Amino acid sequence: MARTKATTGAGVTPLRPDEERAWRSLARAFIVVPRVLEAELQVSHGVSTTEYFVLVNLSEAPDRALRMSELASRGAMSLSAISRVVDGLVRRGLVERAKCPSDGRGLLAVLTDEGLALLEEAYPTHLAGVRAHVMDHLSGLDLDALADAVARFAGGCPPGGESEGAVG
Repeated sequence: MARTKATTGAGVTPLRPDEERAWRSLARAFIVVPRVLEAELQVSHGVSTTEYFVLVNLSEAPDRALRMSELASRGAMSLSAISRVVDGLVRRGLVERAKCPSDGRGLLAVLTDEGLALLEEAYPTHLAGVRAHVMDHLSGLDLDALADAVARFAGGCPPGGESEGAVG
């Protein structure tokens, strides 16, 4: 779509054609790739990408446990949103809730043996999907530069449209 200064609002510079092409490609990838990865995990293992994210983060944490607030922060999610995800995982026996031993008020999400087993089954599926749908298309690119650029713009976007600063 051709844009002029009159159609972009006061002081906003229109995108150059190369910027527009890059943005539209990124925007499509942001929509399509997560849907494909989600479908692969759901069909093969009955787990969503958000649930997979929780399982991975818990598996990497000391004692396979994280405070709910830390888990929410890592996923740029609200505490209520991560609580809903964890509730579903608790019902399935994949995660347990426990009181935080250091203060007694905070809640921990703890990965169960069943949750770890599911993660170990789902990991090859997710890895294959990431490789096929993303990494195999990036050969020849400077992946460190790409990762740095994505981290910069992702860090500048508040999670969930909230006005608070972004979570890293």
